[in-house]
Amino acid sequence: MDVLDVAVRVAAVLVAFLVLPLLVGQTEHKVMAHMQGRLGPMHAGGFHGWAQLVADGVKFAQKEDTVPAGADRRVFQLAPAVALIPYLVVLVAIPLGPDGMVGQVVDAGIFFVLAVLGVGVLGSLMAGWASANKYSLLGGLRTAAQLMAYELPLLLSAASVAMAAGTLSLTGILGEFEWWWVPWQLVGGFVFFTAGLAELQRPPFDAPIAPEEIIFGAYTEYSGLRFAFFLLAEYAGIVVVSALTAVLFLGGWHGPWADQLGWLWMLLKTGALSFLVIWARVAWPRLRVDQIQKFAWTALVPLALAQIALTGVIKVVVSG
Repeated sequence: MDVLDVAVRVAAVLVAFLVLPLLVGQTEHKVMAHMQGRLGPMHAGGFHGWAQLVADGVKFAQKEDTVPAGADRRVFQLAPAVALIPYLVVLVAIPLGPDGMVGQVVDAGIFFVLAVLGVGVLGSLMAGWASANKYSLLGGLRTAAQLMAYELPLLLSAASVAMAAGTLSLTGILGEFEWWWVPWQLVGGFVFFTAGLAELQRPPFDAPIAPEEIIFGAYTEYSGLRFAFFLLAEYAGIVVVSALTAVLFLGGWHGPWADQLGWLWMLLKTGALSFLVIWARVAWPRLRVDQIQKFAWTALVPLALAQIALTGVIKVVVSG
């Protein structure tokens, strides 16, 4: 790749990183307003509350940036960046369309994206530990326990797709994709998507930030733009998890007229899955910490193992 090509790819990834999470955030305001009858988000700025996101940004920018006196100052200040930057790195490896429409092709793409996503959760752990607040520490510990529980089904469900395609590359998986994969990989897709929600601490898996119990978990002591970075990381995580689910289990850019409209199919599938994330927040009550752990180990892990076994049997039958 020449310098111009690299510059264009980097610029495209940055634009996606800066725009898509904000669109998801704006959509969440509107969807929740419709589902729950909220008036404020529907009127800010006039037509359909178009200025709600702008108002939120101005609000965060105006708030004082405070650091607790007993906090580990450097770790406290670094935590929002650690939570946010990994999602930017992951976007580099997610293919948007055919014919090289990807930031960078990574041979071990599944390993790369899942490893980098695991780094992002460290931001919450750092925030909880460095805040010198018992509620923040408790939220950080809940985050660690949730990560350990849901990382395994996430990896196992992704492994079933890699087995089916015979490659660890995300672009390679899409190159081998067949539509008849969708029904028998459906369980794996459910496991992957659900585990991704749990790692993002989205409802109903938001016990680590339960405001009724521990104020706001690891983020209790944060304010202003640092708190906004954690929110942006959450919305960026929704985009990344939805995009990865679309690539691994829904064919990514595959669809009618994929050569011309592949990027559109990818965006539509990612948008539909992001809507499901928002819908789950409105429709499902928060699970208890013990219920979250039980669901991971007694439901998702067995389902992911069953999916791998099914994939192995089908691969043997097809190749035979």
